[in-house]
Amino acid sequence: MRIARFSVQDQVAFGVVEGDIEGGDATVTAIAGHPFGDFELSTARFPLADVRLLAPVLPSKVVAIGQNYADHVKEMGGDQPPPHPVLFLKPSTSVIGTGDAIALPPISNEVHHEAELAVVIGRLCRDIPQERAHDVILGYTCANDVTARDLQRADGQWARAKGFDTFCPIGPWVTTGIDPSDLAIQATVDGQLRQDGRTRDLIRGVAELVAFASSAMTLLPGDVLLTGTPAGVGPIHAGEQVTVSIEGLGELTNRVVSRD
Repeated sequence: MRIARFSVQDQVAFGVVEGDIEGGDATVTAIAGHPFGDFELSTARFPLADVRLLAPVLPSKVVAIGQNYADHVKEMGGDQPPPHPVLFLKPSTSVIGTGDAIALPPISNEVHHEAELAVVIGRLCRDIPQERAHDVILGYTCANDVTARDLQRADGQWARAKGFDTFCPIGPWVTTGIDPSDLAIQATVDGQLRQDGRTRDLIRGVAELVAFASSAMTLLPGDVLLTGTPAGVGPIHAGEQVTVSIEGLGELTNRVVSRD
């Protein structure tokens, strides 16, 4: 199932996307309520082409994992992966949806794309063991952990570099009932392939990451967990278009602009 959050006729709702997306015949049927639990479909159905897709959830927080692909560790100058997952937070104000613009801050000259598999939490949870991690997951979506690399180096930590407004595109929707263990993940900039990996190469998999994050903080429905990026990160500039695509999940596309 593909669960979207969308706006149409000045209304915002969650909905279920069905049909042939590539063929242009897809529709979205509004959910009566929210998707975090049992829900019913309403009678309101719209052609997907007639709605605006928004960020599929509005998380209270985005919990991100650094250095979780060995090839990315190497390209960033590391010899060995860290001994345990490296957690950092991105603010809710960094979240945007597909089609929205990534705004480059004037104080950075080196903003990078980072294609990532995102986990969307479906239930309030804390101290979840690995064997129960999938019970608290609503589904998965594409994400771009946009990073001001020069500020990351200058600060010695990552909050500012990864926390600017618009620096966490997610979408286009949340896909449920999919196995995330071996999915192709790519990033392109103006159609040029930059990142090309598979989630089977995650150093620590989804269940371990959910368990680790929930041991540190309570995860709420709609919270997002970013699982790390494969090698190939690189700069994006105003006027370009960056797309993150993940097998079975769809494409997340954002244009890049300079922030006024």
